[in-house]
Amino acid sequence: MMAPVFAHGQLRLYLLALLESGPKHGYELITALSDRFGGTYRPSAGTIYPRLARLVDEGLVTRSDEERRSTYALTEAGYAELQARRGDLAELEEGIAETVRDRASQVRQDVRGAMRGLRADLAAAAQQARDAAVPVRHDDARSASHRHRMEAEQLLSRFRDDVRAELRHADATGEVERLTVETLRTVLDSALAAVRSTLR
Repeated sequence: MMAPVFAHGQLRLYLLALLESGPKHGYELITALSDRFGGTYRPSAGTIYPRLARLVDEGLVTRSDEERRSTYALTEAGYAELQARRGDLAELEEGIAETVRDRASQVRQDVRGAMRGLRADLAAAAQQARDAAVPVRHDDARSASHRHRMEAEQLLSRFRDDVRAELRHADATGEVERLTVETLRTVLDSALAAVRSTLR
């Protein structure tokens, strides 16, 4: 299980820092946080909005509502607080960089572990199928091989279409992270090695 990302009071400070560049909607703040963490952490609306409400209550942030969306902006008091805590913010940025490295490493290890298990399962299934195979005439073997290849290609095509659809959907909302690309690369490399291990 991954450790909490922010210690007490740190998310509050980071929200102020994100608003320094200009007013933002709550969703934009959530996305900015997710981007900063390379997709390894995405805070929920239930985490962000109550903290924004407290910042408004403290007079550090203003909230304006228009067309069913709320926009948050720093007040002069918010700027002053941010200026006074530049040292804390610098330490927080260093901590975030370390957290991103740790989380990305853990995600990669989890993916690699899952793919190693998949490779072992595929290899075991292939060996079991070879052990159980009944000797067949050469023509029958070629026919079966052709059917299996066609089925495998259909599976590949379906996988490609599904992944493309997911990526396009995520891209439409600006949520394709670098971690997604690295995860896909790791998964595909491991899958290729696993498939090769089943081929004679």
